[in-house]
Formats: sequence, structure tokens, C-alpha cells
Amino acid sequence: MVRSGLDVGWRLALTGLAWLAGIGWQLQQAQVWPVRLDGGLLAAALALAAVACGLASWRRVRESALAGGAIWIAVVAAAGLLGAATTDLRAHGRLADALDPALEGQDLLLTGVVASLPHAGPSGTRFNFEVESARRLGRASTEATSIEAAPKLPATVSLGWYLNDHDEALLANPRTELRAGERWRLPVRLKRPHGSMNPEGFDVELWWWEQGVRANGYVRVVQGWSAAERLDTQVGHPVERLRQALRDAILRHLSDPRLAGIIAALVVGDQAAIEREDWELFRNTGIAHLMSISGLHITMFAWVAGAGVGWAWRRSARLMLHLPAPQAARWGGLAVATAYALLAGWGVPAERTLLMLACTVLLRSLGARWPFALVLLAAAVVVTLFDPWALLQAGFWLSFAAVGLLLASEGAGSRAVDGGSVSGWRDRIRAQWQGHLRSQTVATLGLAPLSLVFFQQLSIVGFLANLVAIPLVTLLITPLALLGVLFAPLWTGAAWVVQWLVTGLGWLAAWPMAVWAVPAAPLWAQCSGLAGALLGVMPWPWRLRAAAVPLMLPLLWPAAPRPAEGQFDAVVADIGQGTAVLIRTREHLLVYDAGPQYSRESDAGQRVLLPLLRARGEHQVDLLMLSHRDIDHVGGAASLYKALPVLDTSSSLADDHPLLQGRPHRRCEDGQSWLWAGVRFDVLHPTPAEHAAAQKPNAVSCVLKVTDAQGRSLLLTGDIEAAQETALLQRHAAELSSHWLLVPHHGSRTSSSVAFLDAVRPQRALVQAGYRSRFGHPAPDVVARYDARQIEVVRTDRCGAWMWHDGATSCTREVRRRYWHWNSAPEGANAGANVAKNPVRGEDQR
Repeated sequence: MVRSGLDVGWRLALTGLAWLAGIGWQLQQAQVWPVRLDGGLLAAALALAAVACGLASWRRVRESALAGGAIWIAVVAAAGLLGAATTDLRAHGRLADALDPALEGQDLLLTGVVASLPHAGPSGTRFNFEVESARRLGRASTEATSIEAAPKLPATVSLGWYLNDHDEALLANPRTELRAGERWRLPVRLKRPHGSMNPEGFDVELWWWEQGVRANGYVRVVQGWSAAERLDTQVGHPVERLRQALRDAILRHLSDPRLAGIIAALVVGDQAAIEREDWELFRNTGIAHLMSISGLHITMFAWVAGAGVGWAWRRSARLMLHLPAPQAARWGGLAVATAYALLAGWGVPAERTLLMLACTVLLRSLGARWPFALVLLAAAVVVTLFDPWALLQAGFWLSFAAVGLLLASEGAGSRAVDGGSVSGWRDRIRAQWQGHLRSQTVATLGLAPLSLVFFQQLSIVGFLANLVAIPLVTLLITPLALLGVLFAPLWTGAAWVVQWLVTGLGWLAAWPMAVWAVPAAPLWAQCSGLAGALLGVMPWPWRLRAAAVPLMLPLLWPAAPRPAEGQFDAVVADIGQGTAVLIRTREHLLVYDAGPQYSRESDAGQRVLLPLLRARGEHQVDLLMLSHRDIDHVGGAASLYKALPVLDTSSSLADDHPLLQGRPHRRCEDGQSWLWAGVRFDVLHPTPAEHAAAQKPNAVSCVLKVTDAQGRSLLLTGDIEAAQETALLQRHAAELSSHWLLVPHHGSRTSSSVAFLDAVRPQRALVQAGYRSRFGHPAPDVVARYDARQIEVVRTDRCGAWMWHDGATSCTREVRRRYWHWNSAPEGANAGANVAKNPVRGEDQR
């Protein structure tokens, strides 16, 4: 029986979708499957494929429509099982490359090669390091001593070489000379990849997993220890060496580091060179995809290079006899685009786009005239064959959706120029401009739901910004920046255009309602919005496309979850070593502390709290309570003040503190009390006299008790110590009892006295502490104190963000658990090595 092209196309599409579905199924697993199960899945897939081939070889079966359908069902099932099994086996391989928990916090001496472009910042330098050999360091002498067999380490580790707060001279000289391709011997401490885990937050552990980084750490330079030593200057990684040389040349040539960083990002893909404020501007105006080496740049480069190769090829009759000019143009464009992607660091977006282009070029070269939707699906299969975890990246869906939407919406009008129906240069320019407008409209409207799904925000001014920025960046700035490699003064021209563009973007970003932010929508609303976007851009009658509006409404205006009258929700955020708690009543939001400042260029407010607040649909903070002035409690406050309206502030900070200037503020004092929607708030500490007599900030930490209408309560204690706990017992012994306790001072030995715990009697004790905190929080003897009273200790470094909502508690790390996420070490695997002491400051000191 002869199969129609349409019939075969649908069956190929189903097979490709089954492959993707099998991978997607595996990516939802909290743990990898046993290897024997993978073997069973592979055997089942091969058996189904064998059955399909056997049936297809029989003529009588081939002529039967029913049997033909059974063959394709077997093929589709085999593809799904194959996708799931191969992905799981690859996951086993990556897990086997993990750092042994027993090596966490141990002093190691690594020999290896700088394998990536070093990213320097105000706080230090980060880079990937290919490990060639390793041994433990002993303390008996100033020299390294091998005390046992060489430890097994991951092939690639991510290292930081940081400036030390107390003695920058120890680190400054060697780290500034670090270059890609050099061999170094470095004393380091490592830990398994572990990042913050918050609702709807960025999964940095997945990002490390995709990069193949299976351990993080930092270079240790301490007097009396073996110093870092450069062993060779040019060992390998020639592309990375070239990228660093070009980046350094750009930074030397352009006096403005802000503009130089943007040009470097466009030439060599160094996105870390772009300043944080600029990234925020690009995101708010919807052009962030243009300021990194994205699929658009790679495709543009392939198109321009292909046109050039095709033009040159047609000049030679001999070359055209060997290979037709269109074929040469396709393969030449692909080759040049590959070189550009290598120069740009071979990032995941560039790799994904190149695979898509390669798939398209190969199919065209083989004479296959597939519908472009099927070509896109084939490209997606090829991409996931190399990187199955790409399915979890927003860029994967945005890239394919952008191309798919433009093709699906293409009509006769958009093909007028190619079809020759437009004559005259003026008409041609008008038609091309109309095509640009149409493409931008389709991309803006069609991708808006994906932006809301992935980022919970949409740039209202993005249409106007992209209308100007896309041709400006792709046709002027990027070509000038790349030609500057050959003639450096062109970098000055590119920087001038960038300056003009940034000025215009700043004007757009200042518009009212420039960014539309929504809460994270439920799954059904996301599916409805995506269906509406697809319907809205299809070239169908307007009466049918009008149905897109009601389909998109649940995604555009999702209802933000709010507690009932007399109840409150609580989120104890996972912000590392510091404190930040969200308390939400039916009508008000209180933020208790703003988390730490991680470095000179980032803090918990910007990295954790603002994304968390936006995902929860919070547009203002009714009260920001800053317990005391320590940087791990107020480090993120400036970012909150800058990004959101903060209606009131309560704190123990001095009136002249920089954070309070020009803002409404009241001092937190014992006896203050208020009621929000049936939820009672009581400040229990400090008193005015304690404010006046305090010798250190911890002593005047604001202590707040939150109680709902049913008597359930949460006690927030800041960094109070034993003396303040005693004072609380003297004044409020009967009022301290609470269901949940934010453990004082992160579990330090200075706090959690026996009498205080007996008075509070919490069901759960919540500890906000960093993973492998240099302060040793929570201290083991303090934890033992809680255990002795059967009080469950919940740690954010193990639980992620702890949440109380609608009568139930949950740990974000358990809710979002996937096999690539950090898992607690086996019992006793790292006994006695829970803390990596700071090289300069001792354990548990502030």
C-alpha cells in the first residue's frame, strides 16, 4: 500500500514527539531509575523496533492498513522508551562523576588547567578548572603532604578566587593574572553543587548539571600553607585563550567599562561582563535576548555568511560543477556560524541553534522537502539527543516557539517580496518594513505567554524596543563589534551606537507600566494562555482568532493566592547565611529582614526576594521590619526599596543609617501591637532602655510574634543571644509559647538557652543558615538541645524555603525534588566535617 507524504509526515511527527515525551517523563523523576530498569526499557524498545521491522518486511502486512498502524504504534512506543532510558543512563554517568561527600570542606591541592574564560568581578574571579591530579593537604608543615591515596574528583570543578575582607594582598596579585589555558597548582576547598531553592526560583543546580560542573569551591591562600603556583602558560583551550585576548583588547580599547562589557558580550559571549543594572534594563525592555550570543545572532551570521559564500561560488564555473551554489551557501554559512559560536564560548543557546541549522541544512542537502514544522521537530530531537536537559530551559522553548510562530503565521503578503509581486525599490522597502512589523508583532504576541510562564513578567514596551533594537543590534552593532577584531577603531563606533540605544531604552523603561508582572499561574492557566497565543497568530479568520482573548485571560490576570481572614501564610526563604521571612495576611505583606549581601554586586533582595515576591503576585511591601543592622539581615534591603513600594519600615537601626534616609521609619519597641485581617502582631523586644544601652547590634534585634485567629503562632527572633532571651523570659514568659520558632542567631552557641526553649516549646524550629556555613550554624550542641525536647529542626540549607499555607507546611526542596538536586550525605559520610572554617575568621564569629 502506498503511503501519502502527509501520512508519513504525521507518523514521523508522532515518533519525534514520543522521543521528547520519553525524555520529559524521565526529567520529572526525583531519583534516577535502577540501571536494571534502564536495561529493561532499552530491551523493550529494541524488541518493539524489531517487531516493527519484522512486520514491515512482510508484504501482506505492509498492504494492511491495520497492521501498518500497529507497526507505527510500536515504533512510537519504542522511541518514547528509548528517550527515557538513554537519558536515565546518561544521568547515571553524571552522578558517578559527583564529588565524594567525605571530601567536602577538606583541604586539597589540585593540579589542572583553567578551562573557561575567567570572570572577574569586584569580589574576585570565577572560572572552570579541569582537574588533572589531586591530593590532600596536611597541616604538619608549610609544604603539601600526601597522607593517603589521591582522592577521586569530578573532571571539571567551578572555582572562585576571592578577595578577602581582611587581607586583600594575599589574593590580589595571582588572581588578576589568571588566564584560560594555563596550568596551575591550587590549594582549594570543594563542596557539592548546592544552591538556594525557593518557589518558582531559578534552579542553579540544574544549570550546573547542564554545564557538567559537579563540584564548586574556592582557592585558599593562607600564610604558612602551600601557595598557588602557575606551572605553564599555554597548555590547551586555544579558543578560550583567543576569547580572553579579544575581551582584554576590547576592555583596553574602550574607556567606558559599561559599554566595553556589552561589546565583549556580543563578540566573545562574556555575559558576565555586562553590569547588573544593564541586564535589568534589557530585561525590562524585552531585549535581553539580543545582548548575548543568542539564536538570532547565530542565524543572522549563518545567513550573511551563506549569502557571501553563494555570491563567491557563482563566480567560479569550476566550483559550481562540483557543487551547486545553493548547497555551498548552506554549508558555508553553517561552517562560519559554527566558528562564531566557538568564539562566543559555545553556550547552550548557540549550540542549540547550530544543531537546528545543521539539521535543516542536512535535510535540504538530501533533497528532503519536509514541512518546516517537521524540520523544527527533527531539530528538537537532535538537540535533545545531545542535551536532553535542554527541555527544562526557557531558551529551548522560546527559540523553537519564535521560529514556529513566524512560520505558522506566514501568509501570502509576507511572501510578496520573494514572489516578485512587488516592483520598485520604494515598494520593496515598504514591503520589507511591513514584513518586519508583522514579524515583530507575531513574535511579541506569540511569545508573551511563554514569557509570563517562565518569568512571570512581560515588557509592555518590548514591542517598540525590539522594533528598533533588532535591526540595530543584528545589522549594525554586532557586525561593527565583530569587524573590530580586524580593525579596533570600529569598536568605538559600535560603542557609540550602544550608548545611543541604552539611552533610548532607559527612556522606554521609565514609562509607567513598562513591565507587566503577574503571579505564577497554575498549569491549566498556562496551557490555556499558550493555546490562545497560538490561535491568535494563526492565519485564520478573525472570528475564530477572537477566541484567543478569553483563552489568554487566566494567564494575563491569574489570581494571587491569599489566606483567609484570620490566617497568615509564611515563607522562610532559602537565602543562605542570613534571615528573610515573608508574612502574608489577607490584605497585607510584612517582610522580616532582607537577607545577606552576597558580594559587592549581588544580594538576596535582588537574587531571591524580588523574584519570589513577583511570583507570589506582590506589588508592594506594607511593612519591612529590619531586625538589626548586620549585613546578613539588611543586605538585600536596598534592592527591595529600589524595586518595590515599601510603605513603612520598622527596625532597630540608628536614625542616621543610610537605608533609612528619606523613608518613613519607626523604631521597633516592646509593647507595639497591631491587627491585620484578624492576625495579631506583637513586638516583644527591645525596650527603649535596651535600645539606649545596647553594646552590639544583636542585643537590639526586633523580636516579633505573629498569631492567627486559631492561636497558631510564629516567633521571629533575629540574632538575640542568651542575655536577651533571659530578658524576654522576665517580661513575656507567658507569651513566648509558639508553634514555630525562627531559631535565634541561626543556631549559634550564643543563643537557644535551655530556659528559653522550655518557655517557647515550639513544634518546629526553623534555621536559616548557609550550606556548610563558615560560622558552623547551627552548632551541633544547640541542635542536640532541640532534639532532647523532641523539637523538629528544619534547616533551609536542607529544606529549601519552608512554607506555611492553608494549614500545611512544606519544604521547597522536597516539592521540587529532581535527581540532579543536592542530596544529604549518607549517614556518617562526613562526620566531624560539617563546617569549613573561614581562612581568617574563626568559627562562629561575626
